[in-house]
Amino acid sequence: MEILPVTKFHPASDLELLYELGVRAVGENREQEAREKAAACPQMDVWMIGQIQSKKCNSIARWAAGVQSVDTLKIVHGLERGMRNAEGTRTKGDTLPCYIQLSFDGDPNRGGCSEENLGELVAAVRESEHLELVGFMVVPPLGTDATEVFRWAHALCQEYSTEQPLKLSAGMSGDMHEAIAAGSDVVRVGTAILGSRPVA
Repeated sequence: MEILPVTKFHPASDLELLYELGVRAVGENREQEAREKAAACPQMDVWMIGQIQSKKCNSIARWAAGVQSVDTLKIVHGLERGMRNAEGTRTKGDTLPCYIQLSFDGDPNRGGCSEENLGELVAAVRESEHLELVGFMVVPPLGTDATEVFRWAHALCQEYSTEQPLKLSAGMSGDMHEAIAAGSDVVRVGTAILGSRPVA
């Protein structure tokens, strides 16, 4: 089981401290902040875990160690194009590890791929030359039973693991115990590690 510290709104100096403590990867929600921290602390792998605007795909492909929020074909194609454009300039390798973000309730405002469209998106990532499907990521919608959501996501991971084992990224500071019990491989933890975030 892996812990991915989330450093949103925390200074780049916190990444340096985490690195000294043995942490080698962190998650960031906002592209500009993530890009700046990746440049300030190049030894750390910075993952994009927030919703992605298609116009940011080129930039993300240049700095990201991986992405946990792929949710549309447009994002897949944008990241693949960005990776082609970044060939020879990336310091994090020629392949971009990706998690597909799942949508439990289908709310387009929250991001995530519906179960209905998942097969098509899985195929698109797997067929991309520069993208690697690592697993699925899920955030339970407010008001839902987190355990139910995590178990649903874990079942989908198992279903799509016939070609290769897929990881599940599920659980944050408030529900990580439920996520781990449901089979999560990666928990994204901010407050429980770094404390309350400074006001942006």
